[in-house]
Amino acid sequence: MMKTHRLAALALAIAALAAGGAGAATVPQHKTTPAAPQRDDQASATAARDAELFYEVFLGELTTGGGDPGSGYALILDAARKSNDPQLYQRAVEIAWQAHSGEPALAAAQAWRNAEPASREANRALLQVLVALNRIAESAEPLKRELAATPVVNKPATLAAIPQLYARAPDNKLAAGIVEQAIAADLASPVTGPAAWTTVGRMRLAAGDAAGALEAANRAQALEPAFEGPAMLGLELLEAGNKDGDALVARYLQGKPLPELRLAYARVLIDIGRYPEATQQLQVVTAEKPDNAEAWLVQGTLQAQNNDVAAAEASLQRYIALAQAGGANQATRDRGLQQAYLLMAQLAEKRRDFAAAEGWLARIDNAEELFAAQTRRASILASQGRLPEARELIRKLPARNQAEQRMKLTAEVQLLRDAKDYQGAYALLEKAAQQSPDDADLLYDQAMLAEKLGNLGKMEELLRTLIARRPDYHHAYNALGYSLADRGQRLPEARELIRKALEYAPGDPFISDSLGWVEFRLGNLPEALRILGEAYKARPDPEIGAHYGEVLWTAGQRDEATKVWREAQQQDAANETLQSTLRRLKVKL
Repeated sequence: MMKTHRLAALALAIAALAAGGAGAATVPQHKTTPAAPQRDDQASATAARDAELFYEVFLGELTTGGGDPGSGYALILDAARKSNDPQLYQRAVEIAWQAHSGEPALAAAQAWRNAEPASREANRALLQVLVALNRIAESAEPLKRELAATPVVNKPATLAAIPQLYARAPDNKLAAGIVEQAIAADLASPVTGPAAWTTVGRMRLAAGDAAGALEAANRAQALEPAFEGPAMLGLELLEAGNKDGDALVARYLQGKPLPELRLAYARVLIDIGRYPEATQQLQVVTAEKPDNAEAWLVQGTLQAQNNDVAAAEASLQRYIALAQAGGANQATRDRGLQQAYLLMAQLAEKRRDFAAAEGWLARIDNAEELFAAQTRRASILASQGRLPEARELIRKLPARNQAEQRMKLTAEVQLLRDAKDYQGAYALLEKAAQQSPDDADLLYDQAMLAEKLGNLGKMEELLRTLIARRPDYHHAYNALGYSLADRGQRLPEARELIRKALEYAPGDPFISDSLGWVEFRLGNLPEALRILGEAYKARPDPEIGAHYGEVLWTAGQRDEATKVWREAQQQDAANETLQSTLRRLKVKL
């Protein structure tokens, strides 16, 4: 048999050379032990069989490489059955799968498993093919066998990989049930229970059963509070919009959490708009793990977003120093540095230090970021009163695809908007919208510019057209509702529009700001205070601060109102809503 293995490997290697390497597997040769002396007739018979197998494998690979994988598969599988060689069985599965022939791949995997019942490789091949063919119910037994053959020390990793294996199953509910059935023994084990229950939770979540996922995660965490699996599942629940995931993460963080998981929590908090909480988590990570470069980059990005220029520059400088010292993957480090340079340029521009901004932009050499760098250069030119040059720079940028062409349009419109040339910006968008009538974002931006021009009828017409085309476009409901509320018109309708927006984007602080403002206009002062207070806590944005301050002022809480307005002014003294509010109320800070 060892000679047969050697011949099979040799035949595959020769076939690979003959076919130019295309389609042939590289099979390692087996170690052999000296064979016992044979009689001449036995040796001749063995040599004949080996020669026949050699030719069959050789022909199978040549046929496959020549564009006839069906015939090649049949020859390789026949040779595998005659020789009982696991590498030939594996090759037969590969040929069938590469030819998109699912049933032949399954037949080869089953033949391999039948020939070698104790082989984990054969069982894994069968399991993978069954799942890929969506024969989920039949995958339970191979999954049980794989888990039974896995040493206890390796079980958590094996269990953690199961959801990925079933990720493409069309019937996620069936897959969750099959997996739970297959890992029942591990669920009952105090050693493997935490990982097993976490796997059940992830499968249930993929099946849309958030309550079941939470129950599984709680069971896992009860067995081992320090295990990170339930907390990671809590993050998945949060990302899916289920706030119950918070408790799982909070309990985990009470112990000795991995800094990477705390950082992941901060990222999720940013994604769902809970910026103050994200800031707290980032401060803990950077304090406990000051050499974690990624944490400084995320913190600096968030600080820049919140207009905290000095803090953002300090965090980004720390990131740049750590990244340049090495330690991370080269590609990851390069991407992060380009992002940091771009942010530093933006912050320098805000300080009107245009020379420093250009210095940071000069460091950007990544082709993917050069577009953003040139856009930032155009913004710097416009900030210096050189708008025609800025527009020309944007227009000369090469656009390799439609997405980059759209980015050019957006950049030029923003230049005009910042320069308060609303008519010019509107004209650009109107022309673009005519060329791309199904682009919802273009229609929305055009509506916002119509409002800036005082053409409120056109704004409402565009927003209602957008709502009719895209009923889930929550920005349109919010914009129309806020515009009505701000003018004190059709307030009940405005409230319903804003509530509709919140259905599509629950917890969004800017939409909550709109709702608080309409409640204020309706005379519901306590409710307005509550909503705006929560919105400002979630996102201390200058515009939200302007509204919250006015409601506090009206409620007689003038010291608190002044405090909020001063905070807003520190972030963006030029904010139009803030300036307008202070002028109207005749308040000097």
